[in-house]
Amino acid sequence: MSDKILVGIVMGSESDLEIMRKAAHTLKNLGISYEVKISSAHRLPEITMEYAKTARERGLEVIIAGAGMAAHLAGAIAAHTTLPVIGVPLKSGELNGLDALYSTVQMPPGIPVATVAINGAANAAFLAAEILSINHPEAERSLSEYREGMKKKLIEKNEGLEI
Repeated sequence: MSDKILVGIVMGSESDLEIMRKAAHTLKNLGISYEVKISSAHRLPEITMEYAKTARERGLEVIIAGAGMAAHLAGAIAAHTTLPVIGVPLKSGELNGLDALYSTVQMPPGIPVATVAINGAANAAFLAAEILSINHPEAERSLSEYREGMKKKLIEKNEGLEI
């Protein structure tokens, strides 16, 4: 794909990097350019708002936002942009990510956030690639090649399978 940055990956703190790196790795393998930022909805609200408000004019087409616990990052970003936002609830705290899942998926009408599984950063990247494939044929080609590779691996594993 082009060198134009199409996906923003945002996380609430540096401790989220280990999981959110999976989104970056997946996008990189698909040939989709991205940027990575740390921007807390609570500790950096003005910076987070500015990031969301300027995302489209900077060329972003999808934003992936990962956060744990209260997990308001994806919603805070979605409130300030009409770009698709994909929330990644992160496993943390006493509730092991259920609080993050609920607060990410339960958005009010008109401000949707697509939400993947707890720690599902790789799937967030695949969903971003699917969204991009609508207008970027090279994203569709990358996704198709990836899926064909998955099929081949499973077929190969079945060939010598014994129990």
